[in-house]
Amino acid sequence: MKHVPNALTIGRILVTPLALWGLATGTFWGQFTGTLLFILAAISDYWDGKLARQYGVGSRIGQFLDPLADKVLVLGAFILIPFLAPVGQAMAEPLGAWLPWLAIGLIATRDLAVTGLRTYYEKQNRPLKTLTAAKWKTAWQLTFLITIQVFLVLAHGRILEGFPGDFGAFIFRILESPFALVFLILTSIATVYTGALYFVNREEAV
Repeated sequence: MKHVPNALTIGRILVTPLALWGLATGTFWGQFTGTLLFILAAISDYWDGKLARQYGVGSRIGQFLDPLADKVLVLGAFILIPFLAPVGQAMAEPLGAWLPWLAIGLIATRDLAVTGLRTYYEKQNRPLKTLTAAKWKTAWQLTFLITIQVFLVLAHGRILEGFPGDFGAFIFRILESPFALVFLILTSIATVYTGALYFVNREEAV
């Protein structure tokens, strides 16, 4: 049991490329598989922390690897979104492709900055605790990413007859709307805000 939490964390890092590749294929089965792997990886984030606390097997390496694994999973999915049809095109239509990339860039900058701060404290033998607000931020990000991925899978149903086809067409229209862009902007604002908390309240986070 001592090594299970870290094994889940490492497994999450290894699964991430497979999930992103599946999503990038643009096919039903590829995106279905990619979404399933992404959800399983997200669930593992909950369980590795829960098991570490429940059995008292938390470690310094685990405290460092767990946020890193989250960033590999989440940032990889964010960076992929502008390349996925039709959501990527819909995001670029209102003001141009720069806006979704700006939002994603802010998310990446925040996470890299916090990772750098965490590394700095680790070198001083002072672990940086994960703020409660940052946990809510992660939940928000995963909700956004999983929603987009599930919608992409469901949109494939538009080629079917009857209700499944109508429902798939409805989901496809949502993906073509500003919905995803607005959701992304709100996600970037929440992400940057929680990142700022680490730097404003550094001593409280240690």
